[in-house]
Amino acid sequence: MHYDVAIIGAGMSGLAAGIRLAYFEKRVCIFERHYAFGGLNSYYRLNGREYDVGLHAVTNYCRPGERNAPLAKLLRQLRLTREDFDLRPQRHSEIRFPDRRLRFSNDPEQLQTEVAEMFPAEADNFRRLVARIQAYDDVRLEVEYAATRPLLRDSIGDPLLAEMILCPVLYYGGPEEHDIDFTHFATLFKSIFLEGFARPPEGVRRIIKVLVRKYRECGGELRMRCGINRIDVTHGRAAALRLDNGEEVTADAVLSSAGFVETMNLCGLRTAPPAEAPVGKLSFVEGVAVLDHKPADLGHDATIVFFNDADRFVYARPPGLTDFRSGVLCCPSNYEGHEDVAGTVRLTWLANHDEWSRLGEGEYATAKRRHGGHFLERVEQYIPDVQRHVVCTDLFTPVTIRRYTGHLGGAVYGCPVKRRDGRTPVQNLFLCGTDQGYLGIIGAMLSGITMANLHVLQRE
Repeated sequence: MHYDVAIIGAGMSGLAAGIRLAYFEKRVCIFERHYAFGGLNSYYRLNGREYDVGLHAVTNYCRPGERNAPLAKLLRQLRLTREDFDLRPQRHSEIRFPDRRLRFSNDPEQLQTEVAEMFPAEADNFRRLVARIQAYDDVRLEVEYAATRPLLRDSIGDPLLAEMILCPVLYYGGPEEHDIDFTHFATLFKSIFLEGFARPPEGVRRIIKVLVRKYRECGGELRMRCGINRIDVTHGRAAALRLDNGEEVTADAVLSSAGFVETMNLCGLRTAPPAEAPVGKLSFVEGVAVLDHKPADLGHDATIVFFNDADRFVYARPPGLTDFRSGVLCCPSNYEGHEDVAGTVRLTWLANHDEWSRLGEGEYATAKRRHGGHFLERVEQYIPDVQRHVVCTDLFTPVTIRRYTGHLGGAVYGCPVKRRDGRTPVQNLFLCGTDQGYLGIIGAMLSGITMANLHVLQRE
């Protein structure tokens, strides 16, 4: 079977790329090893209840009429409407450190007001930083790495404020330990603090269903439970894709959302030197609890809380299974227009994939039970007496992440070194998604669209 374009992975970037290509009558097929769409952002059903995976918030939210915002550009490229995703804005979110708290919302002025109140000596410095980020072109494909922490030290006098700003940014897209490239920082800062959070009442399943339906309507082919076992490379080109079932398919171009190192492994190519393609170290554990009340009814009205137990924020793979010193608490029912959404809390914190992978079956089950208890104890610090309202819980680990995404090391944000132009050493094989470098759910979809435009449509 021959295609114009073969796409590896039915995540957000793969589906968006497929839609874009199918619009232009390309014969395109998406190959997905698992039974579920969405990749890192998916959902599953357990004991009659549906749980989101990955999605706390759709960042890059914009109001109607803002035509240059990433969300607006995405909708135009995919020929979708705002009503298709049914995004509802957050109420407000918070950054909590031991002695300070910053509240922010989809109104960027709120955070600037909060900074002026909590850090009056830094008000002007923070406004200058915001202006610099607003003017920065973070979508260009040709950029050089620049560390963010030194820049923040030069821009902001109080190190505590810098740490508080970094906490949400790194948790929602940091692929490397301790720091982040300034281009990625600017992207995430804009998407979190200048544009904001939203969510469909149905959760991530709404977005996935819209993308899959649109892709099929455009004539795209989708093969589930049909992974790529090997990519045969001949004369520097991807000559054939070998499927798990032994079948062979060919394509003029291949877009892979599997990750750079993972894709090169499919080609049988070693990436050298390793420093150019390190495996990501950042992974997470997430606990989910369904309650018999909404968090707002229990006195907690924040949509998302980014917390840290010390004045310095440590963002690194922990030496043990997990690091409870920081994390993200999300309450999906605390979005506007989510009156019919069940009371749910989700807590995400740093974890070590290698340590979880070393556990035997019995040890793994025991560790999950123990962390389930720690998870509820941590939530109770923000929602007192929450444990007596728990109906059921679930918990997934870095092992789960690797199983369903294929990301080495369970690395949620992939390789720290991004390839923003999507190119690989194989001439007709290109990256989209996590390792291309556009961040967040909107960013992932724009990654698929941009790579499809650049490497397939514009070439013609």
